[in-house]
Amino acid sequence: MVAEGIAAILPHARTARMPLAIEPLHPMYAADRACVNTLRQALDLCDELGEGVGVVVDAYHVWWIPSFCRRSPAPAAASSPTTSPTGWFPTRHLLLDRGMMGDGIIDLAAIRAAVERAGFNGPQEVEIFSAEDWWKRDGNEVISTCIARYATVCGGS
Repeated sequence: MVAEGIAAILPHARTARMPLAIEPLHPMYAADRACVNTLRQALDLCDELGEGVGVVVDAYHVWWIPSFCRRSPAPAAASSPTTSPTGWFPTRHLLLDRGMMGDGIIDLAAIRAAVERAGFNGPQEVEIFSAEDWWKRDGNEVISTCIARYATVCGGS
């Protein structure tokens, strides 16, 4: 059904030169949010659908895949419009209690390196779903922390 749905809108997206992205979500979301749960599933869909479809590599959702950082993702990942570095730590809420980069156990620099080895060097976003912590802080503090952490934890500038 996912492939059929994307295939239905893909011609319009190609005409508009708007790439589509598939974001595999951690298996904890399999029951109610997502049926694409591994990078391999997303890349297989990209192979099936062809040009104009890529993968969003969200560290929060792919960090657990044992082989992810040992080898580069397949080339379809290079068309990803974004990567999203966030932290993983013991959580109180599966959706709204994510950490700031560096607060958890995810090797963000290794994930970034794997995505770059696949050929992606485009924009990256930071998603902080943190209703009980970061969302309650001053916006300037959050932004300055994001900038500092990205440079030190993700190996970026």
